[in-house]
Amino acid sequence: MPIAASKITPCLWFDTEAEQAARFYCSIFKDSRIGTISHFNREGKDIHGKDAGSVMAVAFELEGQKFSALNGGPQFKFSEAISFQVHCDDQTEIDYFWAKLSEDGQEGPCGWLKDRYGLSWQIVPKALFKMLSGADREKSERVTKAFLQMKKFDIAALERAYAGQD
Repeated sequence: MPIAASKITPCLWFDTEAEQAARFYCSIFKDSRIGTISHFNREGKDIHGKDAGSVMAVAFELEGQKFSALNGGPQFKFSEAISFQVHCDDQTEIDYFWAKLSEDGQEGPCGWLKDRYGLSWQIVPKALFKMLSGADREKSERVTKAFLQMKKFDIAALERAYAGQD
């Protein structure tokens, strides 16, 4: 898999952890794989500061989405301004992705978490979008009130709120 195989590929900037992060993400998502791994050579060390032979970039794929991971140095860190949404069919999927991605990371509100590399993820039930986009504003408001109190989403609690059973 070449790095530029798709028209648009998210590039994740790491200090030195690109390969470890790519392998971590591939271990979590079923339909995933590592593609090409490129290495720094002697040229440009005065600019990038990386040793020849160390990993420069990793192409990888998660559930059909292509990514590249770059060992660019410590200058830039991830922020919540960019996150990846994982759309889950059921509570089992939510529980799985929440546990795997938040391990050694940080849990946040409303389905958000940061993984061990500081990358932000949103673990969300597919049903949430239907509940929030319906014509009944009262149902949507109840669901919103319910999820604003949650860290990891609880589909059963969202469904009860949607039905007015809280």
